[in-house]
Amino acid sequence: MSNPVKLPIEFYNREVKSVAKSLLGKIFVRRNDDLVMSGIIVEVEAYNGKGDEASHSFNGMTKRNEIMFGRAGHLYVYFTYGMHFCANVVTGKEGFGAAVLIRAIEPIDGISTLAKNRFFKENISHKELINLCNGPAKICQAFSIIREQNGINLSGDEIYILDAPEIPTSKIVSTPRIGIKKSIDLLWRYYIKDNPFVSKK
Repeated sequence: MSNPVKLPIEFYNREVKSVAKSLLGKIFVRRNDDLVMSGIIVEVEAYNGKGDEASHSFNGMTKRNEIMFGRAGHLYVYFTYGMHFCANVVTGKEGFGAAVLIRAIEPIDGISTLAKNRFFKENISHKELINLCNGPAKICQAFSIIREQNGINLSGDEIYILDAPEIPTSKIVSTPRIGIKKSIDLLWRYYIKDNPFVSKK
């Protein structure tokens, strides 16, 4: 795409599983002053507002998850295991509490900066490149996403997602989500088939 454009808010204001699958192949961008870091979203997980016991929103709104109940098209960042941040895209109607966890990204721009943030060095091996953003906590570390980015509007200029051609349904794999103990029967993890930057095949 020669002149990529930001995804409009209407893109996010849909049912969470539809948004999750549509996010595959889109370009995640983080701008920090003159630095631009970006990559292709290759793996996601959907978390529903109702009936999904694994979702942060299952028991209702709290101070921690209030962004998840807000307007679609905002970033919901949470802290987990006392050491990691994870980034999610809020979807659907305000008050519903649904979001898509970004699980893996194929790096494109600003790789030396991403590497410095993750590995504390700019020159990395091919194996380190594959492991640079193949997990939700790794993404936040590489892209310098912390608590201060919680609630960012994705139509702004700091963090946003660029449009790109849809990934064909035949190229999308659906599996159970990773690292959860509830609602494990739901096949709401989606990734691009045969992409080496996916966290787990």
